Amino acid sequence: MASVSSQPQFRYTQPPSKVLHLRNLPWECTEEELIELGKPFGKVVNTKCNVGANRNQAFIEFADLNQAIAMISYYASSSEPAQVRGKTVYLQYSNRQEIVNNKTTADVAGNVLLVTIEGTDARLVSIDVLHLVFSAFGFVHKITTFEKTAGFQALVQFSDTETASSAKNALDGRSIPRYLLPENMGPCTLRITYSAHTDLSVKFQSHRSRDYTNPYLPVAPSAIDASGQLSVGLDGKKLEPESNVLLASIENMQYAVTLDVLHMVFSAFGPVQKIAMFDKNGGLQALIQYPDVQTAVVAKEALEGHCIYDGGFCKLHISYSRHTDLSIKVD
Repeated sequence: MASVSSQPQFRYTQPPSKVLHLRNLPWECTEEELIELGKPFGKVVNTKCNVGANRNQAFIEFADLNQAIAMISYYASSSEPAQVRGKTVYLQYSNRQEIVNNKTTADVAGNVLLVTIEGTDARLVSIDVLHLVFSAFGFVHKITTFEKTAGFQALVQFSDTETASSAKNALDGRSIPRYLLPENMGPCTLRITYSAHTDLSVKFQSHRSRDYTNPYLPVAPSAIDASGQLSVGLDGKKLEPESNVLLASIENMQYAVTLDVLHMVFSAFGPVQKIAMFDKNGGLQALIQYPDVQTAVVAKEALEGHCIYDGGFCKLHISYSRHTDLSIKVD
């Protein structure tokens, strides 16, 4: 059997191509080394490194066919073999005319992000929490969540690549803020890559998918049980019908809570249309009306269980109200 050193340095078994196949490269050969090798013969426009079981093969693509022919012809007649790090490299034409998929989908920037949520309680992260986290970087068009072998994942669609890139760069490897998660949940880390999708298909609004561009999309039948109520969510709790009106109960009131205070707290998430305060069962409650359900959802997820004042004073407990338009007779 012929040794590696006795192999011909080049082959003519393939017709000429802009793409050359290189063998017997040193371990972990870099793109820069391949470009340097081809530079004397023309412009290298693409490379594919560390191919094969031993990761010692590669492809280089020239801008022009004649440049690839020049490289093959030169080393076919030269007494000096092509070398990388002092190791002889064997050349031949590739059977491909261009290098495709040199970059994985995850490396190609797009407007849709693939988010993997890591943590023992990852599957309990609600779609509303994800919306709150990612909408800090721009308008989120759609979100879908699902479970794969990689774990609990989500696709998050922005309007453009720039916004998606900003979110990816800021959030990749970071944990979801603790104040957005229930107290008994462990840390949840975000691993983010780009998705090949450009426009997600969302047919129903549900606890697994949302289209924030179409508020009139029907609620998924699977999210409603036989009694007409929303079914049990991922955390085992009854899913509340979402509403644009929130019911806030305030406990541990060591300081006064006025309409102006509530307006300041809740308007941080969007325009508050109406507020009604009243006493019930010895405690203070309030109804807060937003113009749409999405704004109310964001406010509820952000404020539930949190205190208006430092030190644990005036703690908020928030649920959705059955009201949709408050009747305020006296201002």
